[in-house]
Amino acid sequence: MGNRGRADLPLAVQAGDGALTLEERAEVWIEPYWNAEHLRRTRDWLLELEPDASEALRLAALTHDMERHFPEGSPQQNLAVPPEGDMEYRRLHSERSAAIVGDWLRGEGADEGLVAEIERLILAHEVGGAQDEDLLHAADSISFIETNVDLPARWAAEGKCTFERGVDQHRWMYERIRVPRARELARPLYERILGLAA
Repeated sequence: MGNRGRADLPLAVQAGDGALTLEERAEVWIEPYWNAEHLRRTRDWLLELEPDASEALRLAALTHDMERHFPEGSPQQNLAVPPEGDMEYRRLHSERSAAIVGDWLRGEGADEGLVAEIERLILAHEVGGAQDEDLLHAADSISFIETNVDLPARWAAEGKCTFERGVDQHRWMYERIRVPRARELARPLYERILGLAA
C-alpha cells in the first residue's frame, strides 16, 4: 500500500526482536490508541467465533481501526446521515487503516504475503464479503456494541449528533452482522443499548 506521504510510524519494539511474536508486538503497538480495548475485544470475539483463526485474521482484528490513532488526515464520519448512508467514509477509513497497518507490518519485517492478507481483511472489515472477511466484520460489530455502550451519550454531550443517532449506530452495527452465531452473541449486548434508549 506504500507510505502515501505519512510520517514514519514508530516501531512497537525493535524489528526482528525474537522475544515477541508479531501478534504480541501488535498488542504493544495498539496500546496507546484510545480505543485499544475495542481492538483487543474484536480479536477475542473473533476467537470465540473461530478458535482456529489464522494469524492474518487475528492481526487484522487487533489492528483494523489503527488509522484513527493517527488523526491527521483521518476521514470524518458524517453523523447527520444514518450509518449505512456514509459508506464513503467507511471505505476511506478501511483503506487508510490497511495502509497504516501494512506499513507498520513491513517495518516489523512481516512476510509480504501475510501483509497482503491482513490488508485485504482490513479493507473488508466494514463490509465483509468472503467467509474470513465476514468473521472479522462480525467480530468488529460485536466488539463495537460491547465496548461503546457510552457512545450515544458521549456523542450527544460532545454535540456531534443526537443521542438517538448514537443508538442508531449500534442498530446498524447489529443488523449488519451476517454470521448467525455472531448475531446470537451480539443480541444481549444490543438489547443493553436499547435499554439505555428506553
